[in-house]
Amino acid sequence: MDSSRLAALPFFADLPAAELDEVAATISEVEVDAGSSVITLDDYGTAIYFVEQGAAEVLNDGGEATEALGPGDAFGEIALLLTGERTATVVSRTPMRLLSLSDQDFQQIRPRVPELELSLRRLGVERAGL
Repeated sequence: MDSSRLAALPFFADLPAAELDEVAATISEVEVDAGSSVITLDDYGTAIYFVEQGAAEVLNDGGEATEALGPGDAFGEIALLLTGERTATVVSRTPMRLLSLSDQDFQQIRPRVPELELSLRRLGVERAGL
């Protein structure tokens, strides 16, 4: 993937060029249809997602929308970095283009992308209410 696409997203905008290149070499693109569940509550978390295009809603265990997601937002970090399990369901409201970083790829590049890991941990702790 071209690192300039990543640099256009807030989570990656301030990364040093070397870290941006590390992520760009491992991240993949995922197309999602409107109405699709991208992640499901209590499933094992295997990836972090970054919204490049489209919109989604975060649903709690009662099925109520708790957060809207759009371009520049990330989700899936709590399971990957903190709990292992998904803490919510994310449903696409429009067709979406997501950038996905698998757990395996993240673990491999993690020592070389400290700024990204710190940003994702801060987001996860904030969302988890810790």
